[in-house]
This record gives sequence, structure tokens and C-alpha cells, in this order.
Amino acid sequence: MSIHRRVSAARERLREAGISHAELDARLLAQHVLGWTTERFLTEAQSGEPDGFAKDYESLIARRATREPLAYIVGTREFWGLDFEVSPAVLIPRPATELIVEGVLDRFPDRHARLRIADVCTGCGCVAVAIARERPDASIVATDISPDALTVARRNAARHAVADRVTFRHCDLLDGVGGPLDAVVANPPYVIDHTARALQPEVRDHEPAVALFGGADGLGLVTRLVADAPLLLRPGGLLVFEFGFGQDVEVETLLATAPDLTLVDVRRDLDGIARTAVAQKR
Repeated sequence: MSIHRRVSAARERLREAGISHAELDARLLAQHVLGWTTERFLTEAQSGEPDGFAKDYESLIARRATREPLAYIVGTREFWGLDFEVSPAVLIPRPATELIVEGVLDRFPDRHARLRIADVCTGCGCVAVAIARERPDASIVATDISPDALTVARRNAARHAVADRVTFRHCDLLDGVGGPLDAVVANPPYVIDHTARALQPEVRDHEPAVALFGGADGLGLVTRLVADAPLLLRPGGLLVFEFGFGQDVEVETLLATAPDLTLVDVRRDLDGIARTAVAQKR
């Protein structure tokens, strides 16, 4: 059987499992098993299967058909042009989270600024590592309540050669973090608890609940950050955080009543949806 024919059959199996990007996932899993680039796959997929391909490939397709996320199957996800290790211990990075990185870089345009930044709920460490790569004189403390997530994050910092400037701390939000800081950044849990059943199976059944759910209104941890971050920020310092679809009005109201913060920017994703707040300490 040719590679192309087996991948086509796998595509149909994934479609029957309800996977919307079945064609892409079937191809990417084939490339993962073969160790091929997209270009090589497109030019050589009509060739016969190499030894062992069918068994290895079909085992991965079976996992994907159960709605296990593609990123967990292949073990990596791209973020900010960098490949990050991911596992079920960490939230899979999303493109919208790059808005946090953009918000920090836009507000601190000097590439060699000696910044002190805290990355809260660091997960796989993607935000901390991306900022450290873009601002080589910055020092970052990255926190998470999950020790397993921090293990993954440490490996990612080493993978991208920033482990000497990113310190990882097992704690709840900003507990034990010292100031003054130039910025606090966060992608906190913000999914409303009772909406769990509406989530895609890839999210609901596989990603860590501790990194997803933010309480009855989804803003429990955001509210704590808005209260706690100003205690560590220098005057003019930034709090930059992600929030969920449709939470922009609540976030704006929360920041309007914060005595030490002023909302200076709301960043939107490619669909025009508000996803990231940038607030400044007065």
C-alpha cells in the first residue's frame, strides 16, 4: 500500500470520529512517524510504505480517534515560532496567547532593557521562554501550582537556551515572589466551571482541569491577580493577562474599580475577539 492511500483511509476514520481537521491531522501524524517535512510528504507520499510505518501510524491514528489532542500524541506544539514540549500535565499553547508576548514587547520596545518579569500560571513555560528569547537581558520568574507542569517548563527553558534567566517556582500565583517587577504576565484558568460539558472532548477530557477552570464566573484567579499584582509592580509596571471569549466587559469593569491599575489596551485575536488585557500601575 502507498503512504498516500493509508493516510487517506486514516483521514476517513478521523472524520467518522468527529474530528474537523481530519485531513491535516492524518497527514501530520504520518509526517511525525516518517520524520518527513510537509514538502517531502507532498512529493513522496505516492511511494510504498516503509517497514514498520503501518503499525506505528495506525496506533497513533487510533489514539487521535479517541479525541486525544494531536499535540499530546506528537509531544510538541509550536508557539512564537518555537517548538515546545507538551504533555497532559500542561495546557496546550494557543495562538491567542501570543498576544501576551506581543503586549509586553510593544510596551518595552528596547530589546536590551533589563526587565524583571513574573509569568504566572506558566504551564509549559511558553510565554516566559518567548519573552526571554526576545528580551535577552530580562530575568523572569515563572510560577505554577503544578509541579508536573514546572518539570515540563524547565525542559523547555533548557531546550531554548534561556534556563539561566528563567527561574521556576512552585507556588500559587505570586506567593513568595519579590518585587519590584516591570511586568506580571499570566494566562490563568478562566473557563467557567459549569460550561465544562460544552468544551471539545480534546479539551474537556485531556487537558489539565487545574489549568482550565476559573470558578463560578471564570474570573476567580483574574480577580486575585488584579488585587495582588500592584503590590509587586513598580510605578508604570504592567499586568498583562489573557481572558476568555465574552469576558471583556467583566474584565473592563474589574479593572475600572481597581485602585492601582488603569486599563491601557485590550488586544484582539485574528477574529477581532478581545482576548488580552494590558493594565498599568498608576
